[in-house]
This record gives sequence, C-alpha cells and structure tokens, in this order.
Amino acid sequence: MPTKIASWAFVLAVPDLEKSAAYFRDVLGFDLLWAEATDWRLVQRDGVRVMLGHCPTDMPRAALGSHSLFGYIGVNDVDAIHAELGARGAVCTPPADRPYGMREIVVTTIDGHRILFGQDLSASAG
Repeated sequence: MPTKIASWAFVLAVPDLEKSAAYFRDVLGFDLLWAEATDWRLVQRDGVRVMLGHCPTDMPRAALGSHSLFGYIGVNDVDAIHAELGARGAVCTPPADRPYGMREIVVTTIDGHRILFGQDLSASAG
C-alpha cells in the first residue's frame, strides 16, 4: 500500500507573533489555537491550517516579491469571501475571472504574505 499524505498546514515566518495571530483571527476569520505556545501559533478555518512561527529577524515577506505568495485556498463564493474580508479591513484585490476558469482574489496580510482565494467557475455554472 502506498504511503498516504494526511492533513497539512502552511508554515509562515512572522516578525510579531501576537500581531500576526490576531490578524488571522480578527481579519481573516481563523480560529486561534496554540495560544500558549512559545514561538508558534496555529490558526485554522474550515480545515485550512496555518502555522505562524516567530521569526523577528527574517527578511520581510513584502521584500520577496512574487515569492510572498504562499497559498491557494479554494472557496465556493469568492465574491462573498471578498466582501467578508474587505469588511474586516483585509487588503484584497477585486474579484477577477481568469482564463483558466477560476474567479480569484489576492489577500495581502499585514506581514506581506499573499494568499490567493479561488472559486472554480465551472463548478458554479448551473
């Protein structure tokens, strides 16, 4: 039997652990776990997990250009997630239909990480 890969999480280096964890909780709507850990916080929303590691001396993510993009999260309604996150103060691009059949937004976190949220347009065509 082949080895099976189980659950996973994105891992991000952040300069201010408490500030970043609060952003994921208050702006992006994630639940905060591992609140008592020393150098880590785990945030989770609908099965998507992000491990935030305290790295105060690392290069700022915004300085990485295209490499600040860390994840692609599928959603069933990109316009709704755009409205929700925008209402909480997230920096988001407007929803846009892409030639490969996805409707997407890009969210830039307070640390300069970028997350793509995408909706499969063929799945919503009815």
